[in-house]
Amino acid sequence: MTPLDLAVIAAYFVFTLGLGLWVSRPDASSDDYFLGARDLPAGAVMLSIVATETSALTVISVPGIAARGDFTFLQLAMGYLLGRIGVALWLLPGYFDGRQQTAYQRLEARFGAATRRTLSVVFLATRFLADSVRIFAGAIPLALVTGWDPAWAIVAMGGVTLVYTFVGGLKAVVWADVLQLAIYVAGGIAALWVATTMAGGAASVWTLAGAAGKLRMFDFGFSFSAPFAFAGALAGGAMLSAASHGADHLIVQRLLATRSLRDAQRALVGSGFLVIAQFALFLAVGTAVWAAGHAPMELASDQIFARFVIGQLPAGVAGLVVAAILAAAMSTISSSISALASSMTSDLYAGWTGRSEAAHLLKVGRVFSLLWGLLLIAGALAFQAWGGGTGTPVVLLALSIASVTYGALLGSLLLAARGSRVAGIDVMAGAALAVGLMLGVVFAGRWSAAWPALAPIGRLAFVWYVPLGTALTIAIALASGARRRLRSAA
Repeated sequence: MTPLDLAVIAAYFVFTLGLGLWVSRPDASSDDYFLGARDLPAGAVMLSIVATETSALTVISVPGIAARGDFTFLQLAMGYLLGRIGVALWLLPGYFDGRQQTAYQRLEARFGAATRRTLSVVFLATRFLADSVRIFAGAIPLALVTGWDPAWAIVAMGGVTLVYTFVGGLKAVVWADVLQLAIYVAGGIAALWVATTMAGGAASVWTLAGAAGKLRMFDFGFSFSAPFAFAGALAGGAMLSAASHGADHLIVQRLLATRSLRDAQRALVGSGFLVIAQFALFLAVGTAVWAAGHAPMELASDQIFARFVIGQLPAGVAGLVVAAILAAAMSTISSSISALASSMTSDLYAGWTGRSEAAHLLKVGRVFSLLWGLLLIAGALAFQAWGGGTGTPVVLLALSIASVTYGALLGSLLLAARGSRVAGIDVMAGAALAVGLMLGVVFAGRWSAAWPALAPIGRLAFVWYVPLGTALTIAIALASGARRRLRSAA
């Protein structure tokens, strides 16, 4: 890359740090730090949700999926919209009943403090694993640009992210997201235009892609092993979105920071439409890059778009797009740090110690922010060493990891909303056993060499993980409750 590109990237790092300092308040309370004083506009939260959930994974990995395949990935985004509508109608009203700090505070009112803490720990583990992958994903373009070892790229990006999150809190995260989303979408449009021009124009891309079967959007065949068959993608996408946006504090934290329930509902459902449009854009980018001849089979799919940006975009524009990819990745990680620290502070520390003073919880929250930032960097380094050469698109790796425990989280919250005749001990049993069984499903493929009977389970596509985990959690909890009532009746 040219000196101009590198200067643009450096300027973006400096700007991000400056934004964190600018929005920070020396007299902030824990409510200000973790929830933006509950005064963030719906439009900003909507854009922040989109930037947080897709950011670097969308920019880096989705074009590669289209370059190697077709548009059937878009079915998953359609399911995402259905899941958000369900959350907006059935789960969000309960979150605005009182002044909740986290998604799991509701569980305490229904099932007791132990259930809240248990499910908070499940969230912490899920978010740590999934976002360690996201840091690893965001470091890919930085390593390509600088020539650094990917490990050093992870440390550099994670370190800058940690600083501005530690200083500015959720408000810095949200407003950085808004700008970062606009820039990387503009970068995607610029990349699409360049790739389309190189391929001979839109008509040429359309003709080539159509002849190769790359414009297919729907796959109506039914399969438990194909991740983008229509039924699995729609149902699995809806359940995954319901869990990630209704049970994962990473997103719920933003919704709680809006001014009202209506604003939260608008932000959530609106983000579903934007995600469909964003996925369509970056799938189109991947198709155009393929048509232009810049997706060689020997190149890992997650590197296709990054190498195209570095090698084909004009000076300055390439640097801006790479900076936007990095900044978007950083926004996702900063969101994770904020959500992890918030849950650790409110769900675990405050309950265990009985401390409720806002000033004290703010200090504790900052310490937890620092701790989780360092842990996420370490986790990303581990994934870089373990998963860097698997060939699996990183977006699917992250979704698979998160899906293992999302079912337990969503199932527990649905039991709380349903008012079923179960107690906290039943919910905890259901969640624990469901997570254990889902881990068995994930590793069944590796174990099938020794136990061939596990092979069909190992082929289960990740889109079915959340529906299966949710069903297991609810079924086990209901069975536990029924057994407990029979014993007491006897």
